[in-house]
Amino acid sequence: MFATRRLLSAVTKKTTGIYGLPVHPDPRPQLINIYNDTLKTLEKIPEHAVYRQATAAMTNHRLNVVKSTEDISKIEETLDAGQIEEVVVQAVDELKIAGKMLEWKAWEPLETPAPKDQWNYKYNDLN
Repeated sequence: MFATRRLLSAVTKKTTGIYGLPVHPDPRPQLINIYNDTLKTLEKIPEHAVYRQATAAMTNHRLNVVKSTEDISKIEETLDAGQIEEVVVQAVDELKIAGKMLEWKAWEPLETPAPKDQWNYKYNDLN
């Protein structure tokens, strides 16, 4: 069945229509691996970090969708994030960013405090 599924997807989808983005022969296992790797990386970031909370929620949701069906078109429709090949690219990018966030320790306080009212804007100040 595995080879048949690959052959069927190759017959039904010849191109993504996106320059430089070829059709992926079997994206589900790769997505599952990437999502699991992302969750493992996020475990190293403190639980209170908003980035970890948001990214873990999104990754778990997407992982559950991918695991719930083998139908690629149903995965694409449920995720509503583009073609499955685009979802793979997004997953790889998120894994890279998670590693960078771990390196940058963005959840730690600033070395130099931000100036008073740095983030307070008035409508008239913007014109």
